[in-house]
Amino acid sequence: MDLILITGMPGSGKTEVADEFGKAGVPVIVMGDVIRTETRRRGLEPDSINTKSVMLDMRQENGPGAVAKRCVSKLDGLESNIAAIEGCRSLSEVEVFEEYAESVKILCVHASPSTRFKRLQNRGRKDAPLDWESFKERDLREISVGLGGVIALSDIMLVNEGTIDEIRNSTKKQVEVLKSS
Repeated sequence: MDLILITGMPGSGKTEVADEFGKAGVPVIVMGDVIRTETRRRGLEPDSINTKSVMLDMRQENGPGAVAKRCVSKLDGLESNIAAIEGCRSLSEVEVFEEYAESVKILCVHASPSTRFKRLQNRGRKDAPLDWESFKERDLREISVGLGGVIALSDIMLVNEGTIDEIRNSTKKQVEVLKSS
């Protein structure tokens, strides 16, 4: 199986990109959903404080690739030669996926901090940062678990500062290239 790891800072547009992969028939597994599900399983509300705590607990209890390992178990049931993983955040997770897949490509979605902050404020999820300070703290937390390394090693970079149609069109082109390679 070939894997496309979709990475980027919170609010960069990873979900929009992943949705385009899904529309093109590529199965998508969302790493954040794994963390939110585990947060609920522990009887906690999936807000930014609890998801942060659970994410760190999972990695402390089962190693830095813990979330990726849960995703791999979901890949086993797929009848596809390609899949996308939304939300890869560390090189340890990349290693887990590289051990599983025949081929791994990292696709980074990039947007400026001000653009991402506005998007996070507008999307209405319970884990959205309440203010600029909590936004910066979240960014630093994401970088501290290794997201910067994954971004630095990306094979493909999509800049998402424009309209939703622009990122969708850019993604459609990438999906076709990746599916044909």
